Amino acid sequence: MKREFMEMMHFRHACKIFDSQKRVPKEDIEYILEAARLSPSSFGMEPWRFLVITDSGLKNELKPLCWNQDQLSTSSFVVVIKAQKEILKPNSEYVKKMFQRRDLPQERIEAYIKKYSEFMRDKLDNESLFCWSAKQCYIAAANMVDAAAAIGVDSCMIEGFEKEPVEKLLKIDRKFEEVALIITFGYRIKEAPKKVRLPLNELIEWIE
Repeated sequence: MKREFMEMMHFRHACKIFDSQKRVPKEDIEYILEAARLSPSSFGMEPWRFLVITDSGLKNELKPLCWNQDQLSTSSFVVVIKAQKEILKPNSEYVKKMFQRRDLPQERIEAYIKKYSEFMRDKLDNESLFCWSAKQCYIAAANMVDAAAAIGVDSCMIEGFEKEPVEKLLKIDRKFEEVALIITFGYRIKEAPKKVRLPLNELIEWIE
């Protein structure tokens, strides 16, 4: 199990161009999305929504808004991860629903909502809400690209995009949600470059 996981980690890389003739099967797309759905999030709020794009015309429209990166036009599919905002406010029905589904006594649910409200007190402006929500979205993103690698599907996470023009093209209401990240998926046509990382002894500090 350890060996297989590390093989997957070495397989995954930021694929810059995909084989545009190959399509990821629907069941594999759903497998990747299920990894996102099962991802952990702060307070269990699941503050993400996923826009899955397979339409080649729309992918081509996105490309110039994403620094003309070839990943967009050659990918099999694109996932736009949208960070939620308005529904995360402590008094929203969504927040109540997310806590109530835990099948806990009412006093425990109320205690959770109180703790969440205190935690969110300094995060209620638009920018802070988006920042907190987007951080959670990256957890789901990491699980998606790792799940993809586990079944031989390549990916590239893209932060290089013109955010507001992308949101306008995709008709995203910025009052309620904003684009956190774009991920392209497909199959490589070139061998991955050698993985370069800092050694553990430059990254880790032990407290024993």
